[in-house]
Amino acid sequence: MIDKLEHFLLELGNGFTFVARQKRITFDERHFKVDLVFYNRILKCFVLIDLKIGELKHQDIGQMQMYVNYFDREVKLDDENKTIGIILCQDKSESVVRYTLPENNEQIFASKYLTVLPSEKDLIQIIENQ
Repeated sequence: MIDKLEHFLLELGNGFTFVARQKRITFDERHFKVDLVFYNRILKCFVLIDLKIGELKHQDIGQMQMYVNYFDREVKLDDENKTIGIILCQDKSESVVRYTLPENNEQIFASKYLTVLPSEKDLIQIIENQ
């Protein structure tokens, strides 16, 4: 487990430190859980990651916005930068993301993950199309 966490942190990049898994936040006697919480020492900000199975919904983006707002207002210190939220999902609609987030969004990002690696042929096609 430690090896997998170390590998995941290295994949994220330099400066990441693990803060919490299933971090519970509570307000108005309601409990919510952020899947993964990291802190980046270089960026000087919290990075929240929410994992979604299936297609990303606008409610998922709203939930992440709530988490980011909470961390910015209640957790981060005055000399730290704004919290970043990342939603990893199996599938997403670019239109849902574009119309749910504000035009000047710089804090919340949604990205697809693969549960199975593409074939060599498909991978070459993906790379050539980028």
